[in-house]
Amino acid sequence: MIISEYCFQNNVLICELLRHRITSDTKEPEIMWDFRTEPEFQVKLDWIDRFVREECEPIDLLFPHLGQPYNTENKAARAIIAPLQEQVKAQGLWACHLGPELGGQGYGQLKLALMNEILGRSMWAPTIFGTAAPDTGNAEILAMFGTDEQKSKYLRPLLDGDIVSCFSMTEPQAGADPKEFVCAARKDGDDWIISGEKWFSSNARYAEFLIVMAVTDPDASPYRRMSMFVVPAETPGIEILRNVCVMPDREELDEGTHAYIRYNDVRVPADAILGGPGQGFEVAQARLGGGRVHHAMRTVGKCQRAFDMMGERVLSRRTQGELLADKQMVQQFIADSWIELQQFRLLVLQTAWIIDNEPHGAARTNIAMCKVAMAKVLHDIIQRAIQIHGSLGVTTETPLYDWWTSVPSLALADGPTEVHKATVAKRVLKNYTPSEGLFPTEHIPTRRAAARERYADILKEYGVA
Repeated sequence: MIISEYCFQNNVLICELLRHRITSDTKEPEIMWDFRTEPEFQVKLDWIDRFVREECEPIDLLFPHLGQPYNTENKAARAIIAPLQEQVKAQGLWACHLGPELGGQGYGQLKLALMNEILGRSMWAPTIFGTAAPDTGNAEILAMFGTDEQKSKYLRPLLDGDIVSCFSMTEPQAGADPKEFVCAARKDGDDWIISGEKWFSSNARYAEFLIVMAVTDPDASPYRRMSMFVVPAETPGIEILRNVCVMPDREELDEGTHAYIRYNDVRVPADAILGGPGQGFEVAQARLGGGRVHHAMRTVGKCQRAFDMMGERVLSRRTQGELLADKQMVQQFIADSWIELQQFRLLVLQTAWIIDNEPHGAARTNIAMCKVAMAKVLHDIIQRAIQIHGSLGVTTETPLYDWWTSVPSLALADGPTEVHKATVAKRVLKNYTPSEGLFPTEHIPTRRAAARERYADILKEYGVA
C-alpha cells in the first residue's frame, strides 16, 4: 500500500509516508500511519519557510520579470542573491536534489517535495537554493551522460549557480511530439553537424550551453530516431530568430525568454553526443519525469500563498454590513480551495513516495496525474482569490495577476495536459478486462441468481423464496 500523510505545523504543511514495520517476534507487517516528519528535518523546513518569506519574496518585487533569475549579467540581482546563496549552502540546503559527490544532499523526492512546496512561494527561491529548472534537469543529464570534459566545463559552474543552460527540444511544426521532429544531426568525419529549427528553447539568450535533441536516424523506430547533444552557446551557426514573449511579457521591452532558434550547420565534435546515437529519448525522459513532479511541488507552494491571500482578505474586508468571511459564497470559495489544495498536495507527495520506494517507472501514471491536476488547481484557486480581492485582484498591485497569466504556460510545459490525460487513461485501463458475458460484472440479476444458487440449500431450509 502506498499513501501519503499530512499534518499542519507552524504554517508549513508536513507530510510523511505510510510505513510497513515488521516486528522481530511475529514478522507480520504492522501498518502504521505516521503524520509526523523527522524533528531534524522539520527544523530545516522551518528555516526554509522563514528564509523564503523574509529574503526571497522581496527579491521577486525588485526583479519581477520571469527571465531575470536566469540573467547572469544582471549584476545588481547577482550581488543581492550571492550572500543569500551562501546562507543556503551554510545550512546544507544547496541543490539538495543532487548527491553529495555533486555538492548536494541526495534527498529523495519526498523531502524535495516538502522543500519545493515552500520554494514555490517565490520566483527567485529556486535560483537561490540551486534548484531552478531547466538547470536541475540539465545538470542531472550531464552527471549521468556527460564526458569528464563536459562536466568540468559546464557541470561544476552550473551546480555553483555561475551559469545557466537551455534545453532545446520542441520544434515549430511538431511542438513536443518527438515523432514529428525534423531538426537533424548528420555525421561528417568525426564531427556531427546539426541543421534545423527549434521552438521555445527557454533561456537560450542567457545560456552558456544548450542540450539539443536532433534526429540522427530518420528510418529508425520512433523512439530510436534521435540523439542528444551538448552544444556550446558560442558555436558558429546558432541563430536566435527571436525571443518569443509569453503572458505577461512585453515585446516592446524585449522581455521574451523562449527562443525560436535556427541551427545553421552547427558543427560539434563526436563526444558532444550524450549517451549514444539513438538514445535521445531515454536521455530526455531521465530529466522530464523529475521536472514534471518538481513543477507540481512548487505549484503547491504558489497555491498555498494564493490561499493565504484569500484567508487574510476575507477577514479584513467588509461588505453589506458583514465580513466577506461570513458570506456563504465566500465560504464555498474557501472550502473548495482548501479541499482541492490538500487533494493535490497529497497526490504530489504520494507520487514522490513512489519515486523514492518503487522500481523505476512505477510513478509514471502518478506523474501524469500531477501534471494534469496542477494547472487546474492553480487556476481555480487563483481565480477565486482574484474574485475575493475584487478590482484589486485584476491589477498589477498584487502577485495574483502574474500568477494567473502563468497558468496557460504551466498547462503546456513538459507536455500538454491532454497528452497526460490520455496517458493516465491508457495506463489505468490496463488494470481492467472486458466483462465475460452479455451483462456487466456488477449486473444485479446475474449476481443475485449466482447467490441464490450458492446458498440454495439454506434458502430452501428456511423457506426463503
